[in-house]
Amino acid sequence: MSLSAVHGALSSLKACQADIGTGMDIVTDVAMDLAETLDGDVNPGMKEMEDMILECARLDREINFFVDVVQQVTSEIAAQQPEAMFSLSDKVKEQFTERTARLSDADLHQHQKVVAFKESVKSSLNPANQESTENMEELDDDIAVTQSQVNFTCPLTQVEMVNPVKNKKCNHYYDEGAILGLMRTKHSQKKKCRCPVVGCGNIDVKETDLLPDQMLRRKIQSQKRHM
Repeated sequence: MSLSAVHGALSSLKACQADIGTGMDIVTDVAMDLAETLDGDVNPGMKEMEDMILECARLDREINFFVDVVQQVTSEIAAQQPEAMFSLSDKVKEQFTERTARLSDADLHQHQKVVAFKESVKSSLNPANQESTENMEELDDDIAVTQSQVNFTCPLTQVEMVNPVKNKKCNHYYDEGAILGLMRTKHSQKKKCRCPVVGCGNIDVKETDLLPDQMLRRKIQSQKRHM
């Protein structure tokens, strides 16, 4: 197998990874719909959906590990003799096994989409203290007051966000695909990614700082349905 074929296979794997992310968003949406009907009660189906989200997070992490290992190993082999390709599979398997063995449940619970799932479900529940209602009102007020910051428009694409993510450091919102694309471009240039919001002092946006905002995404979708 040639290195070009290996890189082509990695591209297909990354496409599958994007589908996994979409699936996690769908599970979160279903969980939010269910939570809104529970009125604070515990439902076994919610636990099943959380397990599903965690399993998707594991797959996502493992794909990241595999891609990183393959890219590292192939970059090392590219500088060696062609016969080194024969040891590619064994090296990848060894390093991939080592990295997945260190993947803990705590790591999975820190996955951005798992965090977003938990926060979204919590916000959608309707306990006696009306915490969910207060959260929704607070979200409405925040959006109304900070239209220049959110306004459903991505500061990068200047169009309505599809999958909004919030930067937990500076509290600015971007479309997930747009900000990740900018980060990849900057990293390829050996530069840090500055928050694209004009006037923001956050000069180093990291992927771990980005949290999917499912409540805002649903609000954007609701607005589209009523237009």
